[in-house]
Amino acid sequence: MTIKVLVIDDSALVRKMLTEIINSKPDMQVVGSATDPLMARDKIKQLNPDVLTLDVEMPRMDGLEFLEKLMRLRPMPVVMVSSLTEKGADITLRALELGAIDFVSKPKVDLMHTLADYSSEIVEKIRMAAKAKPRGYNGAPVTLSVDPKLSTDAVLKKKELPRHFRTTDKIIALGASTGGTEAIKEVLMMMPADAPGIVITQHIPGAFSGPFAKRMNSVSEMTVCEARNGQQILNGHVYIAPGDQHLMVVRDGARYICQLNDGPPVNRHRPAVDVLFRSVAQNVGPNALGVILTGMGDDGARGLKEMHDAGAHTLVQDEKTSVVWGMPGEAVKHGGVDEILPLDKVAARLTQLVH
Repeated sequence: MTIKVLVIDDSALVRKMLTEIINSKPDMQVVGSATDPLMARDKIKQLNPDVLTLDVEMPRMDGLEFLEKLMRLRPMPVVMVSSLTEKGADITLRALELGAIDFVSKPKVDLMHTLADYSSEIVEKIRMAAKAKPRGYNGAPVTLSVDPKLSTDAVLKKKELPRHFRTTDKIIALGASTGGTEAIKEVLMMMPADAPGIVITQHIPGAFSGPFAKRMNSVSEMTVCEARNGQQILNGHVYIAPGDQHLMVVRDGARYICQLNDGPPVNRHRPAVDVLFRSVAQNVGPNALGVILTGMGDDGARGLKEMHDAGAHTLVQDEKTSVVWGMPGEAVKHGGVDEILPLDKVAARLTQLVH
């Protein structure tokens, strides 16, 4: 079945580039384009597309205003086309709150040398969006050629696990991707202020992780920050991996600290969930809890199994409440999952397990 795509962007060049990329694939087709949301509204009625690509900054109606109306009246899969700036990050994170499935960076005019990589990202996210479950927005506060795919060994070698751990401090390690910014928000909103330290790897660009951490800090009783190298992991605090570095947990005597790593992408991601989880398996072992929320692909599945084998309790978000049940589903297939829970039960279960 061909995926019907409507491209909404006020730039003729961007519309042309996106149309050529999408139409070059046998399983998708651009059925129309629009220069602004008012034109798009009519095209949606006429063409009944499966997926929209939506620019944020457009004439006549702001992209966010249009997205909010769309998700109230006719929820459908939307992939945002965003500029990777701090302002763009805030707007894109708001778009994800409103119900957009995912985002891609805005194509540059001088993109030709990286066009193959950009094309593969766009088409992969359109395919994923076509299968995803769009979330309606009711206006209430949101509640609750390809690079080689490297393994975790490229950053952190697997080693024999120590038999004994001298500390009883708990750490919660959490990984997510597509749909994860909102899933993480729901979990953090329900965690108590004195919860154990939480380390998070969310697949996100470098420009987005700082603004994302600030947004999470504003809604959580815990103190949320972008992780810094050498930072001690404390109860009541959340550490989010920078969008262009792997986050690892290491021991410093009886303390746990954050260690950032500039190694190559793992599972085509940096930060990678597998890298975080392996470090937690090796350094925290049975004193850890591992969580995978919604996300595309399989990053984290092997690492969660390593945590499970090291004695950590592990859980994943269920298929019904996930935007995409890729990462959680793969973790289940790898056999490292103790529990499968709906998103609104995750925080309560974590709180129960650490007491």
